[in-house]
Amino acid sequence: MLEIANPLAVRREVSFCEAIYEGEKEVEGVRAKFISHPYQIKSIWKEGKIPILIDPEGKETKDFLKPDIYIDAIMAKKNLGTKIDDAPLVIGLGPGFTAGKDVRIVIETNRGHDLGKVILNGRAEPDTGIPGEISGYSVERVLRTMKGGIFKPQKSIGERVTKGTVVAVVDNYPIITEISGVIRGLLREGTEVKKGMKVGDVDPRGKVDYCFTISDKARAIGGGVLEAILYWFNR
Repeated sequence: MLEIANPLAVRREVSFCEAIYEGEKEVEGVRAKFISHPYQIKSIWKEGKIPILIDPEGKETKDFLKPDIYIDAIMAKKNLGTKIDDAPLVIGLGPGFTAGKDVRIVIETNRGHDLGKVILNGRAEPDTGIPGEISGYSVERVLRTMKGGIFKPQKSIGERVTKGTVVAVVDNYPIITEISGVIRGLLREGTEVKKGMKVGDVDPRGKVDYCFTISDKARAIGGGVLEAILYWFNR
């Protein structure tokens, strides 16, 4: 897996990118290990772990590894440079990719009837800009900062909060939850953020276990990627 130097995932307890800060990260029994150079990849595979390294453009790793499968899972809602000839099978997640043009296969990432669908021709649904609904809440469950600066959490992932609680501050400007529930995600302390940026989310279902297991959406998308790989190499 390839990452940027300072990952911005809010669901850090189920994000392998945390290995960049911690050295290793386990999610549902699977471990990822941070490495500094592509030549270390195969030794980490032998350990039964996923190697993760900082290589935002991907060129160094692709040139070294010459992968059979390349998956663009960047959450940019657009293609930032992935090409259909980057590997024998190139998969793009969500909007911004066209199957048969810049990738071989697109996976639908929008919640709903087609979540996880393998798209062999055409594009995924366009980005709505509206978070998926959980227990009747959508935009209300997402924590955003209305000021740029340095992020300082006042609560922790897995902690229960009530509506009106100050969850974090950005340069002393409070970020207040609009609903009650459990904090499912928060950026790391000290992260530099921009105005309007997502910095966390609150799960209204109130189940702490959900903070430490991947979501139904992530599981469906992962299943779609696996289906696409099996289809492509068993045609």
